[in-house]
Amino acid sequence: MSLKAIHVLFIVASTVLALGFSGWGFNNYFSSEGAAADLAYGIGSASAGIGLVVYGCYFLKKLKNISYL
Repeated sequence: MSLKAIHVLFIVASTVLALGFSGWGFNNYFSSEGAAADLAYGIGSASAGIGLVVYGCYFLKKLKNISYL
């Protein structure tokens, strides 16, 4: 497994984790008493997830000529 493949794997795992944490934060904000910290967690994690998707696309475009092996 190449360094490129491991990097892509970590980007995908980080994106899923950030978006999952964002969903958890928004769910806690809208379902319970609505603490401001839960809203901040949701917004921050959603923006981190979007940033990771943009970075992943940039990374794949930049290294498209390098194989995954």
